[in-house]
Amino acid sequence: MTHVDAHLVVPFLAAIVAGALNSAAGGGSFISFPALLIAGFPPIAANATNNTAMWIGNMGSIGGFREDLALERKQVGAIVTSVAGSLAGSILLLRTPESAFERAVPYLLAFATIVFAASPLLRRGSTSSSDRSPVATLGPLLLVSIYGGYFGAGIGIMLLALFAATSALSLIRVNALKNLLVFFVNGTAVIPFAIAHAIVWPAALTMAVGAVAGGYGGARIIRRLPPLAVRVIVIAIGGGMSAYFFVRG
Repeated sequence: MTHVDAHLVVPFLAAIVAGALNSAAGGGSFISFPALLIAGFPPIAANATNNTAMWIGNMGSIGGFREDLALERKQVGAIVTSVAGSLAGSILLLRTPESAFERAVPYLLAFATIVFAASPLLRRGSTSSSDRSPVATLGPLLLVSIYGGYFGAGIGIMLLALFAATSALSLIRVNALKNLLVFFVNGTAVIPFAIAHAIVWPAALTMAVGAVAGGYGGARIIRRLPPLAVRVIVIAIGGGMSAYFFVRG
């Protein structure tokens, strides 16, 4: 326990920044997940712990959109699909050899960073004339949810891009539905992670406190910055972390 406790400071500080970024622009896991790896946590335990911490830390975002979610309560198919995909992805992660997942980390970070960087183009290119409900996109949603259960970084960005491309819902309602599904994707993954004892709970709970603090306090600072500046910072961090782990091997 003392070994774990000695490594909580860096993840806690990273979680504060991650919570602020998640509330303002997304991409917080580009900081919080690598922080756990740098602190010495095994890759799969780091991923499970980060997922749990960010899930707890982001719970408040659901309540903030409750009025906009009222019209989406019939979208049970989207929730069920998200749960099923996340469960499959999290089980797949637990069945992945530690060494194989460690080799995949820089590629996963790079992929999530590219999606984050490209998301404005995806949304702009599909502001869409489509009148299909998100429930009509259960196939792509299943794939995104599997990714979310397996890794999780960038899951919110992917959901926003998916719904922007396939739905005529307003951005506010799309964001509300995205937050709801992220809640279910991350929350579902916690169950198999906990059963497999993959979560380092002292770190997860400490980081959750940091994420909540960052979401409430740090976001006030970040939201004063130009949105483009925040995006550039997140992309630079994601790209830098990807490069670091590529070099680290």
